[in-house]
Amino acid sequence: MATRALAEFVAGLHPGSLPKEVAAQAARVVLDAVGCAVAAWTEDAEKSRIAREIAAMYPACPGAGVIGARGIAAQPAFAALANGILVNAADNDDTHKVALLHVGSCVVPAALALAEARGLSGPRLLAAVVAGYEVAVRVGMAVMPTHYRFWHSTATNGTFGGAASAANAIGLDADGAQRALGLAGTQAAGLNTFFESGDMTKSLHPGKAAMNGVLSAQLAALGMTSPPGILEHPKGYLAAYSLEPKAAALTAGLGSTWEILNNGFKFFPSILASHSPIQATLAIVAKHRPDPARIARITNETYNTVLSHFSAKEAATVMAARVSVPYCIAAAAVDGVLTQAQFAAARIHDPLIRRVLDRTEVIADPQLNTLYPANFPARVTITMEDGQSFQETVMLPKGDPGNPLSDAELEGKFRGNVEPVFGAAQATRLRDAILRLAEGGPVGALSAAMVPGG
Repeated sequence: MATRALAEFVAGLHPGSLPKEVAAQAARVVLDAVGCAVAAWTEDAEKSRIAREIAAMYPACPGAGVIGARGIAAQPAFAALANGILVNAADNDDTHKVALLHVGSCVVPAALALAEARGLSGPRLLAAVVAGYEVAVRVGMAVMPTHYRFWHSTATNGTFGGAASAANAIGLDADGAQRALGLAGTQAAGLNTFFESGDMTKSLHPGKAAMNGVLSAQLAALGMTSPPGILEHPKGYLAAYSLEPKAAALTAGLGSTWEILNNGFKFFPSILASHSPIQATLAIVAKHRPDPARIARITNETYNTVLSHFSAKEAATVMAARVSVPYCIAAAAVDGVLTQAQFAAARIHDPLIRRVLDRTEVIADPQLNTLYPANFPARVTITMEDGQSFQETVMLPKGDPGNPLSDAELEGKFRGNVEPVFGAAQATRLRDAILRLAEGGPVGALSAAMVPGG
């Protein structure tokens, strides 16, 4: 059974079984996730407050901390909830493009919370992170793309990743890990309704996936039973959550093909579907300097999912703007950059941006759709009032595994997220604590560096 094979993989994964490049990638994943969580304190103060306060309601000793918040030791499940919310709050967290899943926001909070509470070593933390990545991504690939009609992959498939990380972190055997996966599957939920409203459920989803993952492993450790074949059962997860389930994806390459190496890191703080059109738009702006006040029309020819999920133009909230491809294109066309500044509440209501947004259209192109998800194609055309037009096509956005961020670029992103909150000196200490995890660096040093003044 596939569920059993995944459970045996999770239970058997230990630091010594990780190839060097896999352990290094796990540290990069933690670096990116922690940096995104710290940035939430300046980029989304309301979500950050909620995350801090919900964790503080459930104290524990020993407990786990909330990234960027001093004086909180929470029950691990609620620390995972808070940190999952924070990692995703500014929509700048990593993405596995085939599973269409923000894995880090589900897996890192679960692994980190238990590592802190249990005093695990850095290598043990990284092994737990890898266990979560490999399971979450395979479940995601097994149910996508039809899963995405209604379900938010990060919420649903991410729950399995949270459970796998937690099961590995607390040392469950294969039977225990199998029970944890069954408990995760029966809790997996999270609807895509937020794409138009831009509400907070988008960030609740990874937090809840991490929380439910921790809870699943803890319940399994206490002996709670669950369906042994939760994934492959005729009334199980694949049958319920996909019109075209691909059961073979659950175990394909397990233990030899490391999906964490196929993970992408975001270069822009917005929905991944916006990144190729943002880059195409910025290339046009850099080459031709079109006057945004004289833009008559912008078209983004692309794959079907962009039109069906990410093309809302209301963009009335900051999160709604982050998940609106037309807004991201319009802001890039007007400002010539796309950074956190373009998602400030005042900026999303700028009259010129709104004017260009009204003239921006998403078009599903059948030929480009055949290239997805191996590519994230976007053909952007800006047409001016005088009839002149400019066009650029991007297939793989910066940060994709096929167009990856270098170590220096990933660190630059991390510093850009952390330094406004912690300052340069502490950002360096935090970076060093994370990158030394694979060498045996203690999780305690990381915990200390994740709070102000640490």
